[in-house]
Amino acid sequence: MKGNGTGEEHPHEPPSQGRPQSFILQFIRLAGPYWNSEEKWKTRGLLALLVALTVVQIFVQVRINLWSAKLFDALEQRSMANFFVQIGVFVVILLTGMTVTAVHLFLKRWIQLDWRRWLTRRTLDRWMAAGHQFQVNHIPGEHDNPDGRIAEDVRVTTEAAIDLGHSLLYCILLLASFVKILWSLSGPLEFDVGALRLSIPGHMVWVALIYSSTATSLALLVGWPLIRVTDKRQSAEANFRFGLVRGRENAEAIALLHGEADENRRLGGLFQGIEVAWLRQTWALTRLFLFTTGYSILSTAFPILIAAPRFISGAITLGALMQTAQAFQQLASALSWPVDNLQRGAEWRASVERVLALSHALEDLERRSSPFGENAIEVRKAGGPNLTFHDLCIANPDGGIVFTDFNAEIAPGERVLISGDPIAAIKLFKVVAGLWPWGRGRVELPTDATIFFMPQRPYLPIGRLRSAVSYPTGPDAFDNAQLCAALQRVGLFHLCPRLDETQTWEQVLTVGEQQRIGFTRMLLHRPNWIFIEEATDALDTEGEEEMMQLLRDDFPDATVLTIGYHATLDAYHGRRLVPLDRRATPRTPKRRAMAKQPVSR
Repeated sequence: MKGNGTGEEHPHEPPSQGRPQSFILQFIRLAGPYWNSEEKWKTRGLLALLVALTVVQIFVQVRINLWSAKLFDALEQRSMANFFVQIGVFVVILLTGMTVTAVHLFLKRWIQLDWRRWLTRRTLDRWMAAGHQFQVNHIPGEHDNPDGRIAEDVRVTTEAAIDLGHSLLYCILLLASFVKILWSLSGPLEFDVGALRLSIPGHMVWVALIYSSTATSLALLVGWPLIRVTDKRQSAEANFRFGLVRGRENAEAIALLHGEADENRRLGGLFQGIEVAWLRQTWALTRLFLFTTGYSILSTAFPILIAAPRFISGAITLGALMQTAQAFQQLASALSWPVDNLQRGAEWRASVERVLALSHALEDLERRSSPFGENAIEVRKAGGPNLTFHDLCIANPDGGIVFTDFNAEIAPGERVLISGDPIAAIKLFKVVAGLWPWGRGRVELPTDATIFFMPQRPYLPIGRLRSAVSYPTGPDAFDNAQLCAALQRVGLFHLCPRLDETQTWEQVLTVGEQQRIGFTRMLLHRPNWIFIEEATDALDTEGEEEMMQLLRDDFPDATVLTIGYHATLDAYHGRRLVPLDRRATPRTPKRRAMAKQPVSR
């Protein structure tokens, strides 16, 4: 266990970042359980149907190849009757191909959406649970912008997996089908080596294999840097999107401070990251496209040039020549799958790695922040009525100590004002809420306690006002009479006519009104343990006294713990706790990181 330079051991090591499994195994572990989920037979059945339709698509390509030979033979023979027969055959092939492709596309997109829905739901359930959406921002690792990873990278992870999987299966079936055709069409290649006569059966198959494998190897060598630069670009894009969201969320504060110029510089800096990543990706794509374009053009003429001597010698007909050329192209196309999908594969791998990084971070939280996990603060209900802190040490995720040796006991009905270092006080609340596992010691929660936390700024979801007021319960948990009575009690009765109005309420309401919404929620949910985190700092002195008096009148038996620094609060609390900042207070063997004193009246 690493030291922190203060003589203390780190109570919590950073989560491990390495994963011994290969990339493919990690992907299967991440997204593979979808195929074994509750609706597994439905999804497996649709996948089987998708495979069957892919086989039919290959059958259509084979029929086109055979039809091509008959068409050119009819042209060579100048037979109008055979020509019209081939037109009829082509119409049947065309309608079959169109129908199969349309149904195949519908099924493929349905599976892509369903797989994305499953992985999104699974990731959301793990991210938005037990405070992980908060904790993941405080642990080291490459898992920034989880919103972008869930919204965009999960989409690419599932969509591209189906696209790449289907195209790979298609190419394998294409390869199996056209190897036989090309083998039978190309015949043996005979040549003399001195006095020895050599014969290479199915020589066009071997030419196709050498041609495609050489091109594939060169393309992979040229395009391999694309994987790394694609990952950099997607990260830069996610950072820019997040910056724009932050600008929208804080539009009023930016406008009031006339901070548009500074915000523009910051967003411009983020976009410069996109520009750099874009140019690097452009150079990588240019090198790859330069090669693949030449390869594609060469593939159209190369098989005809190779097979033309046999046609000129009269060994094969014009139809056989064109069929050979098409079979060669199909075979080369199948063998060129790595080249054709290098860019898509790079995007897919980059997105999978971003989702895996978030998944690994959430796994580390689930493993390390469990109530009885090693090097984590234990928070549990012990069966007593009091809230008790035993030898509590709170640390940062990197192991730095916030404060240590904290012992305290709070009985039901007490009114406790917590002051001192605000960082230490706020982290103490987060420990009680189960959001801050880093450290050691034990916290015993009161039995049968209904705990209600009031943050400095209440979260106001976008939607109807009644949803914001009733949060976290649903919008129909309380009727209009209850909502209006609570709003009137906190001085917001003027909002009653707007209960069914949909707005971005954090931008519509003043900060003071938002804090009063927090007290409205408390009145609706009727807790008996109330934790207040500077939830009156935006109110004037009169407003703050009104909210404190409301607590005294409407919750006379409730336990109240308040983080606050206004002198107004002293009269409403009978006890003060002061967690000491470890960085400012040297440790002595018997010192407790707590100052306990009565509140002056």
